Amino acid sequence: MARASYGQPTGTVRSQRSIEYDLFARITHRLSAATSRPANEPGGLELALYDNTRMWRTLAADVAESTNGLPAPLRAQLFYLYEFTVQHSRKVLEAGASIDVLVDINTAVMRGLRGNGGPA
Repeated sequence: MARASYGQPTGTVRSQRSIEYDLFARITHRLSAATSRPANEPGGLELALYDNTRMWRTLAADVAESTNGLPAPLRAQLFYLYEFTVQHSRKVLEAGASIDVLVDINTAVMRGLRGNGGPA
């Protein structure tokens, strides 16, 4: 029984960056998919924008903590992107602004999370 409990793990250990990347990828995909749906489809665009804003709000709260290990300039840039994302999301909902810039921002963050600066 002890061997079964302490033997080879069956799952893989994922890094924090990998988890964050997956979250950005899922939400970015939903944002992209929302643009191809009919404008009057309930919850499509609004829900995708809400989830994107919620993700950015969580990220902003994390980078605002003094114990966050990221360099201060990067933390400030991420917080600025949060503020921009909130403002632009309102413009998308109220004035029909393009969602593309939000997808571009998320994609750039995904490249950074991959650590290679290459395509996300």
